[in-house]
Amino acid sequence: MSHSFAAPPHRRQTIERQGNRLFLRGTNPYPPHRVVLAAVLVGALCYVFARAGGALIIQPQAVSPLWLGNVLLASVLVLAPRRLWPVLLAAGLAGFALFDLASHDPIRPVLWLILSNAVEILVAAWCLRSSFHGVPRLNSVKALAKYSFFAVFLAPFVGAFLGALATTSHYWTSWKVAFLSEAIGFLTLMPAILGWAEEVRAWGQKPRTYYFEAVALLVALVVLGRFAFAAPGTGLPPALLYSVVPLLLWATLRFGSMGVSTSMIAIAFFSIWDAVHGRGPFIEPGPLVNVFSLQLFLFFMAAPFMALAALAEETKDVEQILRQRDRELTEAQRLSRTGSWKWDPVSDAVTWSAELYRLGGYNPDLPPPSFQDHDQFFVPESWERLKHGVEKALRTGKPYELDLEAIRLDGKKLWLTTRGEPVLDANGHPLYLRGTTQDITERKLSEDALLAMSGRLITAQEEERTRIARELHDDLSQRLALLLISLQQFKQGMPGLSSQSQEHLQSIEELATDLSSDIHGLSHQLHPAKLETLGLVASLQGFCREFSLQHEIPIRFVHSNISGAISQDVTLCLFRITQEALQNVARHSGAAEASVELSGHPEEIALCVSDSGQGFDVESAKGAAGLGLVSMRERLRLVGGQLSIESRPSHGTRIHARVPWRAADTEVAPESKSHRAIA
Repeated sequence: MSHSFAAPPHRRQTIERQGNRLFLRGTNPYPPHRVVLAAVLVGALCYVFARAGGALIIQPQAVSPLWLGNVLLASVLVLAPRRLWPVLLAAGLAGFALFDLASHDPIRPVLWLILSNAVEILVAAWCLRSSFHGVPRLNSVKALAKYSFFAVFLAPFVGAFLGALATTSHYWTSWKVAFLSEAIGFLTLMPAILGWAEEVRAWGQKPRTYYFEAVALLVALVVLGRFAFAAPGTGLPPALLYSVVPLLLWATLRFGSMGVSTSMIAIAFFSIWDAVHGRGPFIEPGPLVNVFSLQLFLFFMAAPFMALAALAEETKDVEQILRQRDRELTEAQRLSRTGSWKWDPVSDAVTWSAELYRLGGYNPDLPPPSFQDHDQFFVPESWERLKHGVEKALRTGKPYELDLEAIRLDGKKLWLTTRGEPVLDANGHPLYLRGTTQDITERKLSEDALLAMSGRLITAQEEERTRIARELHDDLSQRLALLLISLQQFKQGMPGLSSQSQEHLQSIEELATDLSSDIHGLSHQLHPAKLETLGLVASLQGFCREFSLQHEIPIRFVHSNISGAISQDVTLCLFRITQEALQNVARHSGAAEASVELSGHPEEIALCVSDSGQGFDVESAKGAAGLGLVSMRERLRLVGGQLSIESRPSHGTRIHARVPWRAADTEVAPESKSHRAIA
């Protein structure tokens, strides 16, 4: 007689994928001698397990509370490649049939048993391999539930309908015993077999204490099991049956599902063996003395500990994942030089990551300084900006991002970008602040070097413009003036010229005059000398008038609250931005008019150049900004200013330039009177 057993979830790496001496998967066919050897070995093991199951038959019921043969064969199929299933299944069933025939069982019951075994084994193996995509592993509650449905319930449920036909006793009573015997086997033995297979592959990777502990647990189970189940009759109290619970907890927490299943196999063997030989609590009539009671005892002893083992392994896996992610996060923070932090505004408790300790030069074994003590870490100006950003975040619930200058404990200066956001409760009140701090010192040094280089380039450009303008004004303009005087003297000294020659000479004189005027204008554009003598307002006003006459575009110039004491750098910067912006109006916008507004505010000087032309999409133009816009931004950056552009297709363009007064170096209060000029 034989029944079924199913396999438990296991490692994702399967023998089918990893390779095994018996079931090596590859592109070449399996060597015939290995296939034959595997089949003989499986058949022999199935015969031995069938004999072991026959030794556990309880009289006078003549039934086995636990059948192990089907469990073994189903476990072998789960571990083996599917292409070997037909050979291995036939060999295992042959071992079962040999045992049944050797027991002189009738042919008809043997055929029903073989059929029920085949169906049950295939259902268990196929469902487990398909649902787990390989060898199942009971490392989570979800995996245990899926395994229990297919192996502990479905396969025994289907097989019991055919297996019960092999007996002459009551059908449903036989079905119930057959179902429970297979279910207990799948719940206990298959996880153990798959666990042992994994341990064989991982042999030597664990410390010796692990195996010493396993042996000690098994010895304790043997001693206590013999004491609990070997007493004759019912002399011992039933509560003694649960004396093995501490050992099962030990196996659960230390060895997982494999430890629980192995321990339950030992308990099942002792309880059934002693019942077969007339010992223990399951031999006399009463609530605990029949086969059904023994099966229920084994099932409800194994089920909760298997669930606890799955939960413990799931928790352990989650902890390992979290630790791995924590290591990866720490390494990522180290590589990016970014630390994370959290601050509780109520208790003023601060938490730093390891990288933040390193950035600040603090001892990681000591608690980080409180928020109020951060004033020792940041320079005063940065500390005030940080306090303002934190207060605003707590008040509005919005995140902030600041570039701050700090000083390490060893005196080294740092530039840090700190980002913070409040975590709010259900009522919208801040619970704590969290964020990141990144070391941007190298970036700041690069930006400063780039800024210095840009400043030198712009200074060199202005110097070259001044030189060329001086050459044009002092050399070419003077030569053209002499040429005009010579032409006039020649014209006056030749009164006898024909009218045609006089007209031609007049054309040459006009051409020289226009050329002199153009050179004078070009010299003025290259170096507006008026800036040094007349100041920014008068120079812009004159430039707007000249630009309007030259390009026939009305330019409205408005100024207000502008001091007369503006630094030369800021004056030249704003003048150049106006030049470039109006050139863009004339070249690209197609506007009928434009406006230039220069105004002073309590903290900054503002320049706005606007037109009503065709406009453009600012977002799409960001990646393809021309040299004019780049030059504007660089000039403003050199004086600590900012540039912003507002534009939409068919809605014109507005260019805003803002420079703080401290960069403008004002000495006189801004004028309160406004002036307006139309050029």
